[in-house]
Amino acid sequence: MPRLNQFTFNIRLFNRSSDQNNIPLNEEIQDTFKDFMNNQIISCADYFQESHYSYCLIYSHPYRLEHYDNISNNFPGGLFKYVYEVSLHDERPFEHAFFLRIAQSFPFMRKLSVINNKPQRNKSENDNQDLLIIKYSHLTELNLLEAHDDYIELFLLDTKLYLPNNVHLIAHYESLRLLTDNFQRDATRINCAKMEFTSYDNVFPFPTHFKDYFLHVDMPRLR
Repeated sequence: MPRLNQFTFNIRLFNRSSDQNNIPLNEEIQDTFKDFMNNQIISCADYFQESHYSYCLIYSHPYRLEHYDNISNNFPGGLFKYVYEVSLHDERPFEHAFFLRIAQSFPFMRKLSVINNKPQRNKSENDNQDLLIIKYSHLTELNLLEAHDDYIELFLLDTKLYLPNNVHLIAHYESLRLLTDNFQRDATRINCAKMEFTSYDNVFPFPTHFKDYFLHVDMPRLR
């Protein structure tokens, strides 16, 4: 293809392997595309030891898709103005700085899912009042069904994270009950009042004060 001047692509590779040495180095990936003179190529390779698989993402810059999946702590960063749906997944903890970086990289993100069952290591540092508040100003859907309680609490505390109104929250009822002191904790009241909560745990009946805490409730689930 002698007339091809620019090649736009997004490649995702999954590989089941118990050997971390099989993961290609970013330098090796970049060398594969050395003849693409008019393209900036971004690559990110990761290995998940507990699940025994590697994941590699290679794409041409600027990124053109509306979704960005399986972001881990190895996320290379950048600005993605056209991405509105994001998923986070890792076997290593997500700290405050990571969520702040996600907010900065995806300023127009509307849908977010978090898959991580590891507790935060630096939770005491995350309680520092001088930390910047994370702002997800355009978020409309938040899926925390597979997230550790530390990350659920992060999204519930308005002193740590800003949410717009009418966010659709998907999470386990029991986690919310514990983190909100049976839906009476003042520190989580502001963000919860902005959410419409949908439960997939078939919990019934809800406490009488539940609807007063989550001002927006998925009513069909209460019937």
